Amino acid sequence: MPSFVKQRIAGWGGWPRVECAVYRPEKRRGIAEILADTDQPHFIARGLGRSYGDVSVNPGGGVINTTRLNRMIAFDEKAGVLDCEAGVSLEEILETFVPRGWFLPVTPGTKFVTVGGAIANDVHGKNHHVDGSFGEHVNRFTLLTPTGMLLNCSARENEDVFWATIGGIGLTGIILTATIRLQPISSAYIKVDYRQCANIDAALTAIRETDDQYKYSVAWVDCLSKGKKLGRSVLMSGDHIAGKDLPAQYGHALTIPRKLKKNVPFNLPGFLLNSLSIGAFNSLFYAIHPSKQGLIIDYDKYFYPLDAIHNWNRGYGKDGFAQYQATFPHDGVEGLVKLLEKLSESGRASFLAVLKRMGPGSKGMLSHPIDGWTLTLDIPVKSGLIPFLTECDDLVVKHGGRLYTAKDATTRAEVFAAMYPRLDEFKAIKAKLDPSGKLSSRLARRCGIVDGPIEP
Repeated sequence: MPSFVKQRIAGWGGWPRVECAVYRPEKRRGIAEILADTDQPHFIARGLGRSYGDVSVNPGGGVINTTRLNRMIAFDEKAGVLDCEAGVSLEEILETFVPRGWFLPVTPGTKFVTVGGAIANDVHGKNHHVDGSFGEHVNRFTLLTPTGMLLNCSARENEDVFWATIGGIGLTGIILTATIRLQPISSAYIKVDYRQCANIDAALTAIRETDDQYKYSVAWVDCLSKGKKLGRSVLMSGDHIAGKDLPAQYGHALTIPRKLKKNVPFNLPGFLLNSLSIGAFNSLFYAIHPSKQGLIIDYDKYFYPLDAIHNWNRGYGKDGFAQYQATFPHDGVEGLVKLLEKLSESGRASFLAVLKRMGPGSKGMLSHPIDGWTLTLDIPVKSGLIPFLTECDDLVVKHGGRLYTAKDATTRAEVFAAMYPRLDEFKAIKAKLDPSGKLSSRLARRCGIVDGPIEP
């Protein structure tokens, strides 16, 4: 019988932290052995643990750590098509293929994510308005169901399972291998234009006016500013620069300098995070990023600035933080402004606040993106947080929006059902694949996707 080890684990936000039985198989057959012989009542797959809330924790059950399943199987150099195991990280793909002229089709704000996690959460990035989410660049994957079936899934084969699994937060089966399409590049650098926006209305206008000119676009938002400065922002728009256009001073076009990484060695005192300190940081960030065009930076600095600091999440203290990402349709953008106003008035400081325009959503039944606008906030865990987020949830639903399962830690079941109209369709497919309800997580139970108590 596979050996599970009791551990207290959490998502990247550090909250909630719960005890789970964790097993890390060395080979794919180790997962099949778990399905055939385990005393765990239910389990969920987990990669590098960079989802923020409780989507990959499972109190009272098992957690299967897939990070050892990280072998690359084959690569088509002409088409840019990669076959790999689900535990391969985006970092490993970048380090292997950027020097060969290939880049990820879609990447979130960290490269410390597995391919399986990217599919299960249908991650999106700064190019969603152009290229959609990660699942749209997946040719196929193999899925091991709780009943022991091994399914080949694509948009043509087991199509319903394919789209239930993309964004399906690990509840349809365990992804073993995947085939994804990379995009060609001729340099590892991005040409970036910065634009200061005096408030949230100016930011929304600037994004509308310029998004069709850039492949990548995102805005940092000062979420503590008030009045006429509410939501003042720095819009950062960019494109891959061609190797032939890269100045000689940058050296080889497809390599970037190695960087010394900083580390947060312990949890910082929670009292350091307050509206005064974060307000000062926000003012400084805005001041040192004036409007400027044509800045050339490597892909690491543009896509993954926080990855340069190991354990940066410890900066929020031992109590952790909740990352709250709400996406609104275009006709519900007023809700986004109201959410920003609510956060500003509450004094619940957020270092990270990001605004982005989203393109059309994918066919994933529980995939998060919808055509509109998304706002992401990091909120320290302090007294009254859950009631505050409950009020935020109601505001999001009122304006036709939804929350991202990869970030969520508090949403109620009735709210989740209102946000995801294809939930019943997903449940029906899951019931066929997992009739005994073996795949579960704290989020799945909390949101009413599966039955059972949230905590044992």
